[in-house]
Amino acid sequence: MLNELGVKSIEELLTIIPKELRFNRPLNLPRPFQSEFELKTHVEKLLSKNRTCKEYLNFLGGGCWQHYVPAVVDEIIRRAEFVTAYAGNTYSDLGKWQTFFEFQSMMGELLDMEAVSLPTFDWASAAGFAVRMASRISGRNELLIPRTISPERLSVIENFCQPKSAVGHITVESVEYDHRTGLLSIEDLKDKISQRTAAVYFENPSYLGFIESQGEAISQVAHKNGAECIVGVDPISLGILEPPANYGADIVCGEIQPLGIHMNYGGGTGGFIATRDEPKYISEYPTQLVSIADTVNGEGFGFGYCTHERTLYAVREKGKDFTGTTVGLWTIAAAVYLTLMGANGIKEIGEEIIQRSHYAAKLLSEIKGVKIAFTPHFFKEFIVIFEEKSKTTREVNKSLLKRGVLGGKDISTEFPELGESSLYCVTEVHTKEDLERLASSLEEAIR
Repeated sequence: MLNELGVKSIEELLTIIPKELRFNRPLNLPRPFQSEFELKTHVEKLLSKNRTCKEYLNFLGGGCWQHYVPAVVDEIIRRAEFVTAYAGNTYSDLGKWQTFFEFQSMMGELLDMEAVSLPTFDWASAAGFAVRMASRISGRNELLIPRTISPERLSVIENFCQPKSAVGHITVESVEYDHRTGLLSIEDLKDKISQRTAAVYFENPSYLGFIESQGEAISQVAHKNGAECIVGVDPISLGILEPPANYGADIVCGEIQPLGIHMNYGGGTGGFIATRDEPKYISEYPTQLVSIADTVNGEGFGFGYCTHERTLYAVREKGKDFTGTTVGLWTIAAAVYLTLMGANGIKEIGEEIIQRSHYAAKLLSEIKGVKIAFTPHFFKEFIVIFEEKSKTTREVNKSLLKRGVLGGKDISTEFPELGESSLYCVTEVHTKEDLERLASSLEEAIR
């Protein structure tokens, strides 16, 4: 390689870097491993420090949830033609592209929407794109969003809305909530919405678990003022909850991680966007859409990108947004999961989650010094408030950890008005015995 470059040493390639900026001593690196076995042993030793959900009983949620993943999902996505699902062209990846299309079709049926994009990084980024879509459609630059949203998700959305100095800046204003129910304050929404408002965004179920029963009223306020209504949703809830399209949502976004994807240290996520099949929405999607068409000879179907020219992949400097990578492998996992479950399976899982999470809340509410907030309407997640001031939520979680239990997410600093509080998550993986063990462990932990 040096000969081809016409130089005698690597040093010649580095002469453009001033000596005072160059590192002039050996790197302080550990000794290299002499074999694959040594390296494997070292990595396993590091990984053994982690506390996993296989060893501990887990009740953490807040954006990444423990759901059951059928073995066949892993089996299929490990196939050679799928495990390299990142890129490729339609003529060489027909099986993969058909699976993408089937994912969109099943999600469309679940969401009662006509168009669904291939997923982007996560729910937060999908929400950010949805907000920017609404801003382009309406020509406005203000977003109204509930104060009960996840601070992490809000931070990402605000990044998408750009700083005040940028041309495409979108102002983000929070809307208050009823501290008894968690529901959005319709009165505060009416006071704050204006002709500048591009969209009203809310989530159902919310980050704090409660079901937002005012969806139709919220969408009516948005539409009356010429704004788009964007709803964030956990798709696994739609077996028992009304899809957002049925109460006025124009754009729906959310997270596919509950649909057959393992918790992968933050990596097993994917955010989707869905709308009606109308040009004003389709033309503003920054993400990929796969469509179907008859082949030239009429003997079958072909799959390819829909209106590819609207994306940055076709026109780099004129794309709607810089979208980056789609999560191809997780898209296929979700497609397999939805195929396996079917409509009845999704309904049964939703019912299981409702029953188990409400049973858990009932058990915990019977503990002295424990209160459940925003009851009785919640899905999968609920807030536990520690009324006794002797221990903080952090201390309670540490005590639970000693008992082999991963307690709920500490939200005391996120929502200080709730006091010492924690967000607990219960799904179909939790048995009656698990929930009773949680109750007894928590009762011991707060003493």
